[in-house]
Amino acid sequence: MRECISIHVGQAGVQIGSACWELYCMEHGIPPDGQMPSDKTIGRGDDSFNTFFSETGAGKHVPRAVFVDLEPTVIDEVHTGTCRQLFHLEQLITGKEDAANNYARGHYTIGKEITDLVLDRIRKLTNLVPYPRIHFPLATYLTVAEITNACFEPANQMVKCNPRHGKYMACCLLHRGDVVPKDVNAATATIKTKRSIQFVDWCPTGFKVGINYQPPTAVPGGDLAKVQRAVCMLSNTTAIAEAWARLDHKIRLPLRRIMRRLELIVLRERRRVKNINLSAVILHSCLGTVLLVFCGATHCGPILSIKVIFLFSKKKKTREATTMRSPHTTAKSSSGSTQLKKTHVRQRRPNVAKNK
Repeated sequence: MRECISIHVGQAGVQIGSACWELYCMEHGIPPDGQMPSDKTIGRGDDSFNTFFSETGAGKHVPRAVFVDLEPTVIDEVHTGTCRQLFHLEQLITGKEDAANNYARGHYTIGKEITDLVLDRIRKLTNLVPYPRIHFPLATYLTVAEITNACFEPANQMVKCNPRHGKYMACCLLHRGDVVPKDVNAATATIKTKRSIQFVDWCPTGFKVGINYQPPTAVPGGDLAKVQRAVCMLSNTTAIAEAWARLDHKIRLPLRRIMRRLELIVLRERRRVKNINLSAVILHSCLGTVLLVFCGATHCGPILSIKVIFLFSKKKKTREATTMRSPHTTAKSSSGSTQLKKTHVRQRRPNVAKNK
């Protein structure tokens, strides 16, 4: 039974752990150097200490524990203590400096530097993954039918979309390696019976299959392991609309921000030229033209351009209407002296005609 692993962190954890392991050795009769006497080997008498200790090839019993501290002072006490020969040197992990009682410094900066090292030591003690770590372990090789079915899974698509939400228009399966046509035909026949894989009505449910008996080549020292067989699927499906919809949404977000900024500019310019004469209106129209050119340069699209044109044309029409109404307004609000002058002029015209 090897499910017990002790992890001692910090000054208090290391000092308590050192005292505890010294007590464990005394209780089970293990010397400070870890070498068991001949009368207490494994299989004779009480061997319950194997729950906490691991036996090396040389017959030495090492505690299944990890000691971690940011500063080396406390770990050095274990190196020079009574049980200095008991612990394995790889299980005593130290840094170069402490966090000086600063949580942010220990959590975000110094602590992260030794996190990977501590996890590697713990994985080695659990004996679940070989050391050094294997990134792509393979327990068994998949069959032709299994790798063919895996091609239609959403997690194995190069584009982030679910092919089950759409219909296929064309599908091509390219096999490499130890593959025979019989297995390929059986795999495609099984796929046709699945309801999750549907074709459009106007296209037959046919698969184009290619077989290359040369196995896949692996780069020496690369991250990909060498396999006996592989398959690549090239398909045309309507599920790609999900990816295009996400891309369209991401493109429209900055365009909406530009439209809002332009609206704010238009409102600000309207307030600024509200009480200015017609020359300001002409200047405002020129500003609208400049903004329209800016919209075309940034590819804002026809909707934004039309909106800017409408805003400025509406502003210009409002100013022109105000200018046309000004003479009538002046005539209605004129004083009595002005009306008298017009009447006097009308009375003098007949006299001039009589004199002639």
